[in-house]
Amino acid sequence: MATRMSQREHARLLNIGDNGKEPIEEVTPEKLERARSRANKPFYPRGIYFNTQATKDGVRHFVDGIGDLNPLFRDEEYAKKSKYGSIIAPGSYLYTIYWTIVAAGMPGVHGWYSGGDWEWYRPIYVGDEFKTVCIIRDTVEKKGRMTGGSSIYISYNDVIRINQRGEIVGKDHYHTVRAGRKEANSAGKERNLEKPTYTTDDWKKILDAYDDEELRGAEPRWWEDVQVGDQMRPMIKGPLSVRDEIAWLMGGGTIFMLAHKIQYLWEARHPRGLEYVPETGERDVPELVHVFDEFARAIGVERAYDYGSQRMSWLCQYFTNWMGDDGFLWKMSGDLRAFNQIGDITTFEGKVVDKYIDQGKCCVDIEAWAKNQRGAVSMPPLRSTVILPSREHGPVVYPNPPIELVKEVSQARPLDELIAEGLI
Repeated sequence: MATRMSQREHARLLNIGDNGKEPIEEVTPEKLERARSRANKPFYPRGIYFNTQATKDGVRHFVDGIGDLNPLFRDEEYAKKSKYGSIIAPGSYLYTIYWTIVAAGMPGVHGWYSGGDWEWYRPIYVGDEFKTVCIIRDTVEKKGRMTGGSSIYISYNDVIRINQRGEIVGKDHYHTVRAGRKEANSAGKERNLEKPTYTTDDWKKILDAYDDEELRGAEPRWWEDVQVGDQMRPMIKGPLSVRDEIAWLMGGGTIFMLAHKIQYLWEARHPRGLEYVPETGERDVPELVHVFDEFARAIGVERAYDYGSQRMSWLCQYFTNWMGDDGFLWKMSGDLRAFNQIGDITTFEGKVVDKYIDQGKCCVDIEAWAKNQRGAVSMPPLRSTVILPSREHGPVVYPNPPIELVKEVSQARPLDELIAEGLI
């Protein structure tokens, strides 16, 4: 018979310290060593994150959650006339299959998903089913603005998604900033930012920007027609609201937002998984930093803010809008810098910086970035790659995953087996 939750170390039973304050989990040499000892050992995670399959409803909920009206992702009759013959999902839909490797050896230490380097190798069709391979890569110490110059730790990990045909569909080499909550809160670099307000004239400009959003759609964007120096039309998101965050969760899913007994069983398995919030005197899941200002302030941010995967999905939409139905987004890099807090506007911009043919693939490199209404760069310029159809060379040629990645995936084992053998 399993030990009762009340008789175990449980997140709700942790003692408050002698000074009347909640103990705060920090990065320690032991935690760093634990994280690094797990590197480069591919494993199958214990369970699902949100979705195991790309369904019509699941894809629609996801694109609803990022404000993407592309009919290729939601209109079955439209999609039947495309080269795919059915609805497909944008590459960022893979966030809903599995997002990040939770904690990765640093239980209780707050983490910020700070971007990633995506590669996609095949389209995502309705009906595709997925499994995931995770690989912890490295943890690097740096000095951080968020912590007032104290050390931060950036974890680099891979999440690879494989479909039912055994094809590697996509890989996210993602970055997570980890820092002690005490240092982040005391530094206050993201505190005391006044919530923006918008006049009627401001709202007219915002609404006009939404009306001007480009959606290429069924009209092919031919490789021959694209020139280095071409500017992409801007795309706007915001002003960010809690409503946007809830819509994202409805489509993107969550590993933390659980209910009743399911939540408390999760806490029994992860006793350091909750965040203590001094303003409320309560513990709850750290994901609430995206909903409640009090939770955000506990880690040094003035107001609730967006998800990193959410902003990366907006970037993905920016490219799929531009490339049209016949294009293919191969590589996408994004680095999240400024926090995108409730009330902020994010504007994406980009330009073509190169075009070339790579083993039959007609490629266009695009440098894209994002800024907020204060003019601060929230995503610095980074290069991504789109494969376009060509009048001379024909339709898109899909890329293949690197041989080394294929080999690593073939060596993956269930996480519990590696733990039982003391390998992770």
